[in-house]
Amino acid sequence: MRQWGGLEQGLVSKDWSGPLHEHRVAIVHDWLHSFGGAEAVLKQCLAVFPTADVFTLFDFMPNGERSFIERHRVETSFLQKMPLARRWYRHYLPLMPFAIEQLDLSGYDLIISSHHAVAKGVLTGPDQLHLCYCHSPMRYIWDRQFDYLREAGLQTGLRSLLLRWLFHRLRIWDARTANGVDHFLANSGYVARRIQKAYRREADIIYPPVDLERFRVDGRQEDFYLTASRLVPNKRVRLIVEAFNGMADKKLVVVGDGPEMKALERAAGPNVELIGWQPEAELATLMGRARAFVFAAEEDFGIAPVEAQAAGVPVIALGKGGALESIRGIFPNDKGVSDDPTGVFFAAPAIDPLRSAVQFFEANETLFSRERCRDNARRFDAKRFRRELEDHARVALKKFKQPCVE
Repeated sequence: MRQWGGLEQGLVSKDWSGPLHEHRVAIVHDWLHSFGGAEAVLKQCLAVFPTADVFTLFDFMPNGERSFIERHRVETSFLQKMPLARRWYRHYLPLMPFAIEQLDLSGYDLIISSHHAVAKGVLTGPDQLHLCYCHSPMRYIWDRQFDYLREAGLQTGLRSLLLRWLFHRLRIWDARTANGVDHFLANSGYVARRIQKAYRREADIIYPPVDLERFRVDGRQEDFYLTASRLVPNKRVRLIVEAFNGMADKKLVVVGDGPEMKALERAAGPNVELIGWQPEAELATLMGRARAFVFAAEEDFGIAPVEAQAAGVPVIALGKGGALESIRGIFPNDKGVSDDPTGVFFAAPAIDPLRSAVQFFEANETLFSRERCRDNARRFDAKRFRRELEDHARVALKKFKQPCVE
């Protein structure tokens, strides 16, 4: 039997030779709760497949953020009607694998799953092509399990044991359902390696879309550093705040809200200003005027550093994860200087390496051109994402329609 994408295909009678828009397309998204990076990907997927239907576990997207799906049929799982689901939807994780398998996709030719939790687990048949755009395998059940337990204060005790058992069961299900995917697409090389580790599958890379049009290179640079993210432990905003507390001559502006807000307000020194959540337009303005953007999270890709570069701003980032792919960075201890740098990396998530990176940046600031930062960000624009996704879908369909022979 001919194999493609790791899945044996039987004889296929369906005619796949027509244009993409002639096929019935379903896009499976884990959940719709607020507009973030995964939803930006969904928005562009719907631009490529304008007649697609959307399937998701929950749909609690606010009215002001759902314009990109208003013209599409959205079907939810039985979890939508569960008690307190709007607020505590993540607590239904034990039921999510079962719920995603109950979504009926039998009437569709092409299924695209936008996956970071359970979306790829939908059931498909031998005459349906399933492409998975993987933001990441579930980090909290795979390589980040111990970080998650530590951050949640669940390293010991009965609750810790129960959660570890749940994660064990989820790993078995997650690995098994990778067999139902015909072709994986990863949002970075870092995630492609994680897919290989968890699922033993190869993945092509399509970097996620970034809305570059929201950002402009502003000539009115001001003397402050900026960081912006959800204020949760894995973003390591506290590390950035504590590092700048020891650099009283440098101002840091923190944009974002979340459960760590109160603790960060108590920890912030007089040179650190927390201004909470800001509208997109205001954030874009702040990025354009910042001296540099500071980023300490280990992300699968990381949209914010690309947005900062789109505004012409160099990035000081942890040299791990997707940042190594989206930033042309220099490590302070490098003997040579990279051509056309757009940022500085620090090697470890600790105060001293971050401070050293800031000091290196200031000592070599003339190396960083705002126009060069903007040019680097253009590699990740939305048009490029749509073109690459459509090209991959066409190639996959062409291979899939070829009949298998003994």
